Amino acid sequence: MSGCNGEGPGINSFALVSYLPDPLAAFLDGLRKEFDSGCHSKAHVTVLPPRPIDCPSETAWAGLGPALRDFQPFLIELGAIEIFPVTNVIYLSVARGGSQLKSLHQKLNSGPLAFEEPFPYHPHVTLAQDLQPGAAAEVAQVAAERWRHFPADRSFVLHRLTFVQNTLGNQWTDLRAFLLHDRVRI
Repeated sequence: MSGCNGEGPGINSFALVSYLPDPLAAFLDGLRKEFDSGCHSKAHVTVLPPRPIDCPSETAWAGLGPALRDFQPFLIELGAIEIFPVTNVIYLSVARGGSQLKSLHQKLNSGPLAFEEPFPYHPHVTLAQDLQPGAAAEVAQVAAERWRHFPADRSFVLHRLTFVQNTLGNQWTDLRAFLLHDRVRI
């Protein structure tokens, strides 16, 4: 996702994300801007990648509520800088919490939000995409060096999910949020 909280008419492209907290988010937002000065994205983990829906967004959102009630907040720890081989997207891996993210994805990728995604679901935080051919290795090396020097905690508790919609300007608008409740699983 290339932007967030965008203006303009929405298009039929929706996703479910969890925004990262500061100082982690501020660092990763700055890193993304270093690679793409026009990037307006807020650092996030995607639970349901972008997809069209065949019903009003309110109907799709209503379908999420009962399924989300089965999930408690859980810890996400970010790992190493990696590159997706086909798309050359540079990303941070999920070192802890990936199995819970996959469970969320599997449970929520159904009903009005069911979608056959072009790639298997792989939890991550995107750092750079749509790079010039051949630039991925260099960008990944710079990202890895910056990440090595990040002084704060590399983990956070996923407790809030946000349903977002893309716009004609390829920026994402927050529609609604859901808080996961109960105790944190560590």
